Amino acid sequence: MLAYYARLALRSFGRNRVLTALMVLSIAVGIGAAMTTLTVVHLLSGDPLPGRSGTIFYPQVDPMPGERMRAAPPDMLDHTSAMDLWRAGRADRQALVVESEIRLQASEAGRPPLMTQMLSTHADFFPMFDVPFAYGAGWSAGDDTGHARVAVISADLNRTLFGGGDSVGRMLRIRDADVRIVGVLAPWRPSPLFYRLAGGNFAQGDTASFYAAPQDVFVPFATGLEINDGHFQQFTCWRVPEVPGRLQGSDCVWLQLWVQLDTPAKVAGYRDFVTAYARQQQAQGRIQHADNARVLGLMDWLDYNHVVPRDVRLQTWLALAFLAICLFNTVGLLLAKFLRRGGEIGVRRALGASRREIFVQCLVEAGMVGLAGGVLGWGLTLLGLWAIRRQPVEYADLARLDLSMFAATFALALAASLLAGLFPAMRASRIAPALQLKSL
Repeated sequence: MLAYYARLALRSFGRNRVLTALMVLSIAVGIGAAMTTLTVVHLLSGDPLPGRSGTIFYPQVDPMPGERMRAAPPDMLDHTSAMDLWRAGRADRQALVVESEIRLQASEAGRPPLMTQMLSTHADFFPMFDVPFAYGAGWSAGDDTGHARVAVISADLNRTLFGGGDSVGRMLRIRDADVRIVGVLAPWRPSPLFYRLAGGNFAQGDTASFYAAPQDVFVPFATGLEINDGHFQQFTCWRVPEVPGRLQGSDCVWLQLWVQLDTPAKVAGYRDFVTAYARQQQAQGRIQHADNARVLGLMDWLDYNHVVPRDVRLQTWLALAFLAICLFNTVGLLLAKFLRRGGEIGVRRALGASRREIFVQCLVEAGMVGLAGGVLGWGLTLLGLWAIRRQPVEYADLARLDLSMFAATFALALAASLLAGLFPAMRASRIAPALQLKSL
């Protein structure tokens, strides 16, 4: 019967081409607007480490003074707490992380110095976050403890300085220190850049950097503290450091610690360890609020930081409201179309068709309008995403339609058209056949 109803719908489309085109266009425009913004939200709020995020965690403690306990611990760790937790070695993998700006030069490349971002971290950073390499590999744990002058560079920096070839073994000059390249990353773009979600930038409305490309240079943590000493950003301090930018041992929060815990038992054990550490530090008088400590999973950390920019959320609500308006228009058009076919429906009822069969026939026709609107809406979505990629925003190049959102486009179009067709189909199924036959 569905095939029969589909043939009836196609005949109806041929008899009412203008009305059909208006319905398809109404659905398509609403779908195009909604899916463009929903695709952006999907990309900006998705899982930055698919398949691994469930094992990645972010510990926090509160070393800041004050009689009243804050609603949440600081976004970052102070140097003492970060080093204590890292040295304990309670995780399967762990890495301290701190970003800083550097002046960089590659004498072999024959280019003038440039300013870029460096990430000081530990060897576990690369396997823990499944970072891909084009050439070479990361450094070893021995390089961490030995303060080795080695570096891993991004694919973008490698293309800029060395034309994209194998640059392993070449030298870079970072400020006044020479470091040797041991690895070159393949293109890697976690979105959002979750280990940047700290420092109060979200509270200030500055979200652009969290969708930018990763840093260009990665060095061992201790090495980074040495060669870029005095150039680290002070986020939150309760006592001004003696030397601005020199934060080792200071009363500031400025470091992140990321850990990998592979089993639920290890997660529970690590949370107990962080709680016990905070209470121990409280007993020693260094921490006042031991209860303000926690260990968040990666996705919980993203939820806590409300990673989707405010303007994107507003655009999403506006697009969904526009889709609702388009659906109301489609309801009116479908109602007019079905009621104009009262005579045809009356004849079918007189020949034995039930109300249910008329209702299903009308829904099939509405669904076919939705599928046609989905095809056109898919094209409008691609056009909308193309327009976003031309905008001067950090996440512009991420605006692409993946397979899941491609399927969602047609699912939303079909669901919207069926929803719009419910009331008109119900009204059409209740047409009295006797009155229609009398008027023929």
